[in-house]
Amino acid sequence: MCGRYSFVPTKKQLDEQLPDVEIPATLQLSFNIAPTHRAYLIAGDQPHILQQMVWGLVPHWSRDGANSGKLINARAEGILEKPSFRTPALRRHCLVPADSFYEWRTLPGKKKAPYRIRLKNGQLLMMAGIWDEWGSGDERKRSFSIITTTPNKDVASLHNRMPVLLLDQNDQQRWLKTDDPEEIIKLLHPPPDDVLEMYRVSEKLNAPGPDGPELHEQVAENDWTLF
Repeated sequence: MCGRYSFVPTKKQLDEQLPDVEIPATLQLSFNIAPTHRAYLIAGDQPHILQQMVWGLVPHWSRDGANSGKLINARAEGILEKPSFRTPALRRHCLVPADSFYEWRTLPGKKKAPYRIRLKNGQLLMMAGIWDEWGSGDERKRSFSIITTTPNKDVASLHNRMPVLLLDQNDQQRWLKTDDPEEIIKLLHPPPDDVLEMYRVSEKLNAPGPDGPELHEQVAENDWTLF
């Protein structure tokens, strides 16, 4: 799964990877984006705007529009058949930019050690996502899920799932535009091996509240109690 990630882009990353996307004058950066948080994405209906939605899909047919944070991920396998996902999986695609995502290793004593995972080439990750809009009267809520797949070799030692990463700009544009079921499935696969790197970070990340640059700092592998 993908249960936490960060979006702290550099100007160079934005200029090189999102040259035609309108960036807010003041970006709300976060080292610890958690379910139900607002986060940035590029949606297929407005591909030239970096906009915010809530992480955790609320289907358009939801009775009350409540976001429990349960639908933060959508499995690529069967995504076109599942009631919560099939409409947005066909028609409402998005790219979720991140500088890194986090995954956990279980240590002796059931302690959880978080790891930061990023691209070796220093680029932003572009995670494949879907979005939906719920409405009642004048109220409107837009929300999204990140699509997951089986892990590549880089992530397999930590978890049996990982986000779908669209590394090629052509694939990114295809994802935003396509409504062809066959093309959709073809795009939802693990990235190649050896494109990612990871390192251990602070156990402060085990809670959704902390948010600061110290969460990106590397810590020693044998340090089991960090605070």
